[in-house]
Amino acid sequence: MDTKPPYAIAIHGGAGTILKENMTEEKESAYLAALDTALSIGETVLKNGGSALDAVEKTISYMEDCPLFNSGRGAVFTHDGKNELDASIMDGSNQMAGAVGGVSTVRHPIVLARAVMEKSPHVLLSGRGAEQFAEENGLEIVDPSWFYTEDRWNSLQKVLEKENQNGKTGDASPVINSDHKFGTVGCVALDSQGNLAAGTSTGGMTNKRWNRFGDSPVIGAGTYASNDACAVSCTGHGEYFIRYSVAHDLWARVNYLGESLETAADYIINQKLKEKGGEGGLIAVDKNGNIAMPFNSAGMYRAYSKPGEREINIYKE
Repeated sequence: MDTKPPYAIAIHGGAGTILKENMTEEKESAYLAALDTALSIGETVLKNGGSALDAVEKTISYMEDCPLFNSGRGAVFTHDGKNELDASIMDGSNQMAGAVGGVSTVRHPIVLARAVMEKSPHVLLSGRGAEQFAEENGLEIVDPSWFYTEDRWNSLQKVLEKENQNGKTGDASPVINSDHKFGTVGCVALDSQGNLAAGTSTGGMTNKRWNRFGDSPVIGAGTYASNDACAVSCTGHGEYFIRYSVAHDLWARVNYLGESLETAADYIINQKLKEKGGEGGLIAVDKNGNIAMPFNSAGMYRAYSKPGEREINIYKE
């Protein structure tokens, strides 16, 4: 860009097998409306001179309360029929970061992740300890039933049924997220002070076991931000994003190789990750307000805005 915009923001609501022929008009409208509302929340913060961190936190908090997405209320269920929530946030101005994994009583995991960053000496807290930290810091605690939605519960039952059938035929391998939808939410932002921030929040994978974490609470894998290059939030098959440090890799290619944000992001998602068998996408904004939103799956709920530009999309267009 010739001129750096006063702000820029991008969001995602997950990537995966999202096809227009499988979507009702009503459901498509609901997703577009939710993305529009989430984007507007972050836009308003930035337009009023607020920080990138505040924009990321407030935007993701809304998405955590929206049952359309796999984070917060609407999170998928584990093999044991529970919701285990993960989130992370990173401040590009100083590379401070906070993350939580496996929480089930904190209404807004992204708020807890920021509290970990700002009010603890640590980066990543998990399970009961993370929930205790939330209680001690006055965060909103809810009964685990708050996160329940019938759609997600039914998805688990279908997977368990398929797993049971496989067991009868001698295939003991677990069935993970058979619908191939990765509904993680994320937000990246550039504010008027030139600061970048990134955040990600998820319920993980349907039928996950053994307190599994994906990339969302892992700094450098699912989330990364540094003012010298860019801010990144990822969505997809978390194991691959962890193995290849996708978020940090994008920052490194921009910072060390001098690649444009679009070139680096496209290479990582559509070549490097794809060759390894990894599915998903990312959103990123660089220090000059450029935005990239590549994905190698059928679709990705996504949107971005900066002065004079605003787009909301779902399918590969």
